[in-house]
Amino acid sequence: MTRRGAKAAAEGASAARPAEHRLALSLQLEDAGDRALLAHARVRRWLRAALERPAEITLRVVGAAEGLELNRAWRDQAHATNVLTFDYAREPVVQADIVLCAPVVRREARAARKTLEAHYAHLVVHGALHAQGWDHVDDAEAEAMEAKERAALAALGYPDPYGG
Repeated sequence: MTRRGAKAAAEGASAARPAEHRLALSLQLEDAGDRALLAHARVRRWLRAALERPAEITLRVVGAAEGLELNRAWRDQAHATNVLTFDYAREPVVQADIVLCAPVVRREARAARKTLEAHYAHLVVHGALHAQGWDHVDDAEAEAMEAKERAALAALGYPDPYGG
């Protein structure tokens, strides 16, 4: 194939699929128990499904002690939570830290009879939406955010995280 032909083929291929935003991802696995589920390529795929613009994301997976410490310091709550999002910028590039507490994620997945992979995917998408300004403080916001989560997860091949 000539250079011109190769260039035309590449341009045609990129026109056929949606443009993917630049994503810089730092993955920190303090609690490495689920390392196989949290492969870099898989986490990038989950994030890309939720991101609407370029992003610089650090995803940190922590144990119960750090999860409790962060939730106490930032939300004044005396328990570890499943996901915390610290968003620093939304435009022109999303800049955020997303923290998942692995023991909480595991417990929730078991209790809801969901696969651990599907639950991690949901929480990564959820955190990425928070990083872009989505929230669920009131019913209307929650409904809109959940619709975004459902759409992203369906595109990834996961079931509705809310069972609908």
